[in-house]
Order: sequence, then structure tokens, then C-alpha cells
Amino acid sequence: MTLAWSEELSVGNAMIDSEHKNLIVLVNNLEHAIRAGDRSALPQAFEQLEHHLCTHFINEEKIAQAIKFHFTSNQLEHISVLKSLRFIRDAVVSMPAHKGVLAEDVAEHYSHFLSNWLTNHVIKEDMLMKPMLQAHPYDFNPG
Repeated sequence: MTLAWSEELSVGNAMIDSEHKNLIVLVNNLEHAIRAGDRSALPQAFEQLEHHLCTHFINEEKIAQAIKFHFTSNQLEHISVLKSLRFIRDAVVSMPAHKGVLAEDVAEHYSHFLSNWLTNHVIKEDMLMKPMLQAHPYDFNPG
């Protein structure tokens, strides 16, 4: 399932929105590599996504603290998704392939998980900050 950015996904902060756009690209790239069974691209795609997720989570937390947003449930979700991503990485990268291609049902399962997670992350978790972010300029960055 290819994800696409839309203005409905904007949380009202330039940094967070930009990072979400980038994460959409990275999830799409990883999904493509999984579905294509591109075993040479998988480790780098997972590494890029994990690196950008960690950076994004740190930036979100800084912004949440600066606007006095209660962030505990978001932090727990961040820990959970990083564990899940690492599990998926280990499972997919070490999975035996038939003629170099991953099993279709496995590729579908993990691709679906990644797309759903990112969509839910933005819509259900980060959108909770939007009302508080609207009290700040769009380019607000606590540094």
C-alpha cells in the first residue's frame, strides 16, 4: 500500500510535517524493497527508516515538551514501534527466499503493518498535539 502525503496529515508544525513526509517516502521505499524481494536493498532501507524514526521521535518529544503536551503515550508507542521495526527487520532480512524472492504473504503482512503504523502514528497520536501547536508559528522549533 503506497502512502501519500496530504494536507490532512499536517499537524501544524513544519519540522514534524517535513519529517512525516520523509518517513512516508522511507516506508514506501522499504515496502517496495520487501515486495520486490530486493534482498540487497533491505538492510539499507531498514537502517534509513530506523535512523529517521529515532531522529523524528527525539524532535517530536522536544516540541511536545516545549508546548507542554503530555507525551507519555507517544513515548510508549515510539518504543513499541522501534521494537516492532527491529523484529520485522530481523525476520525479513534473515528469511530464506525462494529463487531470491520473499514469500508474498510475508511481504504483504509486513508492508501492511508499516503503512498502517505510520498512518495511525500521525492520525491518532501526533494529531493530538495539533490544537496546542496552532498557538505557535508553523516554523516553531524549540531547538
